[in-house]
Amino acid sequence: MSPRRLVPLLLFATLLTAGGALAQDKGSVNPKPLPPLANPNDPSTGAKELFARKLLPSKGPAHVIGSYTKGCIGGAERMPLNGDNWQVMRLSRNRNFGHPEMIALIKRLAARAHKDAGWPGILVGDIAQPRGGPALSGHASHQIGLDADIWLTPMPDHRLSREEREEMSAVMMVRPDRLDIDPKVFTPSHVLVLRDAAQEPAVQRIFVNAAIKKALCREAKGDRSWLSKIRPWWGHDYHFHIRMRCPPGAGECEGQPSQSEDEGCKEADLAYWFSDAVLHPKPPPEPPKPKPPMTLAQMPAACKVVLHAGDAKP
Repeated sequence: MSPRRLVPLLLFATLLTAGGALAQDKGSVNPKPLPPLANPNDPSTGAKELFARKLLPSKGPAHVIGSYTKGCIGGAERMPLNGDNWQVMRLSRNRNFGHPEMIALIKRLAARAHKDAGWPGILVGDIAQPRGGPALSGHASHQIGLDADIWLTPMPDHRLSREEREEMSAVMMVRPDRLDIDPKVFTPSHVLVLRDAAQEPAVQRIFVNAAIKKALCREAKGDRSWLSKIRPWWGHDYHFHIRMRCPPGAGECEGQPSQSEDEGCKEADLAYWFSDAVLHPKPPPEPPKPKPPMTLAQMPAACKVVLHAGDAKP
């Protein structure tokens, strides 16, 4: 089926599922623990209910299992809440866990954003849950510790309070007409930060709003080969989404095919994203019926082992 024919249904579904954990959505200063499941062994129980109740990673070395949208991670590493050039946001979500190579990449990006773009640092959004897996809200991906959201709002020059981390809103980077970036907030420094992220060899894709991709195509100077990694996608007006390749030797990790090395900056490459059907989508005649949640049995078998493994030390 062509992308154009998929627009109404796919975009409507995207809007329904993307709103639960975007950068501008507030968290909770005093989150309540999830209640115990009445029957966690019921085979119809959604895997998201099981993985969301795991507060710590599993013991053992890092182990990526499955795909970005159907998988888990054993032995995940916690992203420290504070560093010289980063702060983690929305702590109530408990999604600051990832593969050690992703954690190291974010730290490098934070230092480069400070050096190259003059930002005090970066604000880190969702990476993954302690054991990955599907989340209760927000993402279909972010399941194997190789996805990370970075706010397009530079880190403030002070340590944020818990209240600020939960309630501060990210800044919208796109004009109200959706045709370009807002030059009052999207600056040349953003180009440098996105370039730094895309130049990381382990990064395969970076998802941004199409207007941001358009601006990068217009503003990038010198070596532009990194633009091939920048991909337009819905819902990335406030943050960008880093996706890493499967780590070397991760035999159970199911990555994505390699994309074209073309810059993706031709008018034809972007026309779809600025078409009326995408900018002003009409809902389908009947809203799509919600899909039953993915169960543990539908996930890779090794994820059951990760789910039930002992906790790593806090």
